[in-house]
Amino acid sequence: MANLKELRNRITSVSSTMQITSAMKMVSAAKLNKAQQAITAMRPYADKLTELLQSLSASLEGDSASVYSEQREVNKVLVVAIASNRGLAGAFNSSILKAVKDLYQNQYEGKQVDFVTIGKKVDDIVSKTHTVIANKSNVYDDLTFANVAEIASELMELFTNKSYDKIVIVYNKFKNAASQIVTTEQFLPIVPVQNEESNVSLDYIFEPSKEEIVNELIPKSLKTQLYKALRDSFASEHGARMTAMHKATDNATELRDSLKLSYNKARQAAITNEILEIVGGAEALNG
Repeated sequence: MANLKELRNRITSVSSTMQITSAMKMVSAAKLNKAQQAITAMRPYADKLTELLQSLSASLEGDSASVYSEQREVNKVLVVAIASNRGLAGAFNSSILKAVKDLYQNQYEGKQVDFVTIGKKVDDIVSKTHTVIANKSNVYDDLTFANVAEIASELMELFTNKSYDKIVIVYNKFKNAASQIVTTEQFLPIVPVQNEESNVSLDYIFEPSKEEIVNELIPKSLKTQLYKALRDSFASEHGARMTAMHKATDNATELRDSLKLSYNKARQAAITNEILEIVGGAEALNG
């Protein structure tokens, strides 16, 4: 059994760790509340805009079709991997790395797969084995629509100049504080929606022409899609970190209580031994 000094040091160390994890939990909880409100308010707009433009793109044919809807033979794929700049968030970053590994080993095996990384944790790993054409981790320093729109514009340029035939986004979609869903979305080309189950015919009046409206709104929709993915990932990160720090605090509390129990037992045993020695010495003198 460890001596009393060692146990006291361990109790102090665990208590300090518990204070840190508890503080990190509270910070993440505060940031999560703001991030959750942002993504909850944005998601319906982004999803509806994407759905509308996909439906309209499906009705454009021939020369009227958008350059962002061009379907080409997939030989070169660009994967936008979205993670975080910091750790201590449970399986948040590792789940993205697993999804990315599945893409290049299974789904796009034999094809050229390059990466744009957003988040230092995913960049540190992916850059060791694959080509990372850009690391946009600094976007988290100021996560605004304008900054994300610049990244989206670069991705659109890479597709339109035929540097890549397909661009996909991998990120954690926010469900709640305790769970996140690893999501892989096709960014480009735009996938037209063919709703064969619905018999409802939507009749729109376009002013100006349908082509002008679609070509004007598609870039905005793509920028919104990427911004939504980053907002989802940002909220998921803080939810995952809050949950991880909550569990770490609980474990530290349990360990501290166990150490205190061991310390009290050891202290009681030491006191008992001292009493026995005193009694034994007194009896020896009397004898």
